[in-house]
Amino acid sequence: HVQLVESGGGSVQAGGSLRLSCVASGYAASSSTFGWFRQAPEKGREGVAYIYNHNGNTGYSDSVNGRFTISQDSAKHTVYLEMSSLKPEDTAMYYCAATSLFMTRAQALVPAPYVYWGQGTQVTVS
Repeated sequence: HVQLVESGGGSVQAGGSLRLSCVASGYAASSSTFGWFRQAPEKGREGVAYIYNHNGNTGYSDSVNGRFTISQDSAKHTVYLEMSSLKPEDTAMYYCAATSLFMTRAQALVPAPYVYWGQGTQVTVS
């Protein structure tokens, strides 16, 4: 049963904005940490941002810091990624992920600790 579902991807021009959404259900809704990752063709999965469910603290990769914002609506069990000033290099499949672990910044920006994953939503910047 799918417990993380992303939406909001699409095609935008450079400099534009998009907001991605990730709706959690089942056991994933009780996760301590939510993250956003992206993967471009022939490249590894890159950590983009994370948020701690209990206190709302966030972190970002250097490549998106200042342009992307992660947030959550606990009542709706939804995590968002607001992306602004988009660049062609931001083009990738974006994935939502979750884990019950409360981890360090370095751990939260790599895929290994996450156990729940969404199906991905494509973002194309031209």
